[in-house]
Amino acid sequence: MSSTTTPILDVRNLRKTFSRQSSIFASLPGNSVTTTENCFTAVDNINFTVARGETFAIVGESGCGKTTLARMLLRLIEPDSGQILFKGRDLLALSPKAMRAERRQMQMIFQDPYASLNPRMRIGEIVAEPVSIHEPTLTRSQRTAKAAEILKRVGLSEDALNKYPHEFSGGQRQRVGIARALILRPKLVVADEPVSALDVSVGAQVLLLLQELQQEFGLTYVFISHSLPVVAQIATHIAVMRAGNFVESGPAEQILGQPTAPYTCELLAAVPTVPSARIL
Repeated sequence: MSSTTTPILDVRNLRKTFSRQSSIFASLPGNSVTTTENCFTAVDNINFTVARGETFAIVGESGCGKTTLARMLLRLIEPDSGQILFKGRDLLALSPKAMRAERRQMQMIFQDPYASLNPRMRIGEIVAEPVSIHEPTLTRSQRTAKAAEILKRVGLSEDALNKYPHEFSGGQRQRVGIARALILRPKLVVADEPVSALDVSVGAQVLLLLQELQQEFGLTYVFISHSLPVVAQIATHIAVMRAGNFVESGPAEQILGQPTAPYTCELLAAVPTVPSARIL
């Protein structure tokens, strides 16, 4: 298979369970409550592939496992079993050092633009931090120049470099998060609910920015959301997730226009209208 047809991401039988005690009082001295541990399956044998340049959206209600899945893709959470093939290379077989090197090609945009930025760091330091880690030979002025360039591309002026996160609105902070994710020019970006904390109009602007950046930098997105209307604006393929499983997946037009799973039909019925085609 040629490099042009090999999927950039190939996830096979990915599974993650968490253990939980039946009672918080079970371990107290003298307590007669029997302690039993149960396994909660957050992600259950998930399989999917993502082609280069597409936006693969994973949509589902809160608690369905989509954020756990997103973080496993970058090994921020270690799966129990399965394979994560990035450009044909199994990430789960890599050493910590090799995985750190691979991460420059895989970045994440987090949900909360307030919690994801260190309030004690200036914006220039926040955005340039990945460069400091992955390109340590660059001088401070070179790192600052890179940060200024990508900040400008996401719609923020060079004045932002010396400011702190609290001086910006939620939408502006999310643009800072996008700049930080893109400063290394990654191939794959995992976006975990990137507009859910924003007003509708601000979120729409951020979605448009993500689409423009995808075209400009040749990005591939894994886009996590609980909102089908949001997903309809950006996705090329959609997987509908419920209780740790994909109940349905396919091209966006098919999932939005001709769903087969009852749960997908319920999600579609819960919103007034869903655009039938991606905004280009």
